[in-house]
Amino acid sequence: MSQSQETLSNLLQETRRFPPPAELAESANVTAEAYDEAAADRLGFWARQADRLSWSKRWDEVLDWSNPPFAKWFKGGELNVAYNCVDRHVEAGRGAKVAFHWEGEPGDSRTITYADLQREVNKAANALLELGVRKGDRVAVYLPMIPELPISMLACARIGATHSVVFGGFSADALRTRIDDAQAKVVITADGGYRRGKPSALKPTVDEAVESTPSVEHVLVVRRTGAEVAENDRDVWWQDVVERQSEEHAAEPHDAEHPLFILYTSGTTGNPKGILHTTGGYLTQIAYTHHAVFDLKPETDVYWCSADIGWVTGHSYIVYGPLANGATSVLYEGTPDTPHKGRWWEVIQKYKVSIFYTAPTAIRTCMKWGDDIPAEYDLSSLRVLGSVGEPINPEAYVWYREHIGAGKTPVVDTWWQTETGGIMISPLPGVTAGKPGAAMRPLPGIVADVVDDQGQPVPNGGGGFLVVKEPWPAMLRTIWGDDERYVKTYWSRFEGLYFAGDGAKKDEDGDLWLLGRVDDVMLVSGHNISTTEVESALVSHPKVAEAAVVGATDPVTGQAIVSFVIPLSSAGAEVEGEDFLKELRDHVARTLGPIAKPRQIMIVPELPKTRSGKIMRRLLRDVAENRSVGDVTTLADSTVMDLISEKQSDVKSDD
Repeated sequence: MSQSQETLSNLLQETRRFPPPAELAESANVTAEAYDEAAADRLGFWARQADRLSWSKRWDEVLDWSNPPFAKWFKGGELNVAYNCVDRHVEAGRGAKVAFHWEGEPGDSRTITYADLQREVNKAANALLELGVRKGDRVAVYLPMIPELPISMLACARIGATHSVVFGGFSADALRTRIDDAQAKVVITADGGYRRGKPSALKPTVDEAVESTPSVEHVLVVRRTGAEVAENDRDVWWQDVVERQSEEHAAEPHDAEHPLFILYTSGTTGNPKGILHTTGGYLTQIAYTHHAVFDLKPETDVYWCSADIGWVTGHSYIVYGPLANGATSVLYEGTPDTPHKGRWWEVIQKYKVSIFYTAPTAIRTCMKWGDDIPAEYDLSSLRVLGSVGEPINPEAYVWYREHIGAGKTPVVDTWWQTETGGIMISPLPGVTAGKPGAAMRPLPGIVADVVDDQGQPVPNGGGGFLVVKEPWPAMLRTIWGDDERYVKTYWSRFEGLYFAGDGAKKDEDGDLWLLGRVDDVMLVSGHNISTTEVESALVSHPKVAEAAVVGATDPVTGQAIVSFVIPLSSAGAEVEGEDFLKELRDHVARTLGPIAKPRQIMIVPELPKTRSGKIMRRLLRDVAENRSVGDVTTLADSTVMDLISEKQSDVKSDD
């Protein structure tokens, strides 16, 4: 975004409201009083949330902010994350409670109780110790969505090793750079996993990556698919080393600021950016937000977050938050359309899932497939729905609520980042009258605002930069090995304020609407326009399933809006030709105003997405600017760009 532009244009208006169901509101975990309680004594509020955990040694100071932006939360306190997530539930007599219903893509499944989890984590911890891993060492984890993934993370946390989980879709070079940056001593991987109905190999990628990583002493390999793999001197099989270990391991306490994990945020190229999260503050905020935002009742709820554990959503809201709260969760290996497009709804029906947390891109994909698919399944167990990953457009929000939540289930649209560690802005399901597309208010204990180019708060109805004004428990502590980069990246844009690159607006009530990355804001004839709002306008058209929008250089307006649209399959021949393109442009102009009218709209069969579901707008900008298309190795389907490029040559602009 141009620094000379003070605010984002506030174009999209939304008047629909959905109050909480009366029954949920009556028994909600968190009520409206929590906002006042936290505002009156923010540090006291977080101290009370920390008391939800089991501490071996109580802290001396809730927050040491004497050297900003380097925070120390619960200074002097000691605890063990694995003990909090596993052992204390078993000791309380809940060992027979299910921790994970694991569902493999081919249809195989496992039920893992808290007692099972304790046994397996202890064995894995003992195996890591046998392999020479000690407190403070780093362990890289490159696994599919199988139970050994959370077991490995918890085993590291138990012995004080710092884990670095790398998403299983990354290339050998991306894996190598992450191993090197963390100086990982051991890599935990598998022969492969299952994806879209067939085995997907992982071990060959690791073999290639560790050829030039001298820090790696052992590669611990889980047998999942049974595929033949090359065996090297440093390789050891999980079943040979872990299975013979003692089931007993005493969890030692670690300092509240002990490094828990590193998670890298950059793509497959460039210098990786290792976000460091520590122990006490992180677990405090994750446990609290999981309890509050999803209104979790661990005695009765079955919770499912559909993310991959390779991303921060999986760390916080598949592993650490749910387990700290003693929840029963679903862990699913595969994709939502294997072996059929109703697989997610089938899993919800099978396990009677009551809380479901997924991404807007996935919701829009399910919309594209048709309302009739979820209608075939019994989804009546659902009582809270969540959205994460990017701003959810109003039409996807309403579809999600109507077709998955039977028109009555609250939708909590959450904003947070790898860097924040946990949810920062979200409705509370028993308190908030939801607005489709709005993240609403900062959670109790979080102080966030929207500021202009000078760092001053914008008035209601204005837009600008989303900042966090006070430190929070789950905040990143630094970029691994690079304090200077940490300060420059997150704390240099506005003095004393955390800014990680997102635009936002306040509506007339002061509620917050996320507008995506500032990098994705277009400067059109002097107006800063969010790609998110234009995409929302396009998807609100009854014949459109999905849309992605980018800015392209324009000699007259500076930037012009270029849109890529996937029509609903039910629209048939109605979406062919220039008449439909004009209809879409006029629809955007009516919805947002003439300034947001796209210069160009391309009808495409698919959008370029990573395996996590994020749209790669960088590649679409290449198409819009008539440049050669960049690196496509992280796409779920690299052929998508070929199809889009072919379409481009046939498209005409209509001014």
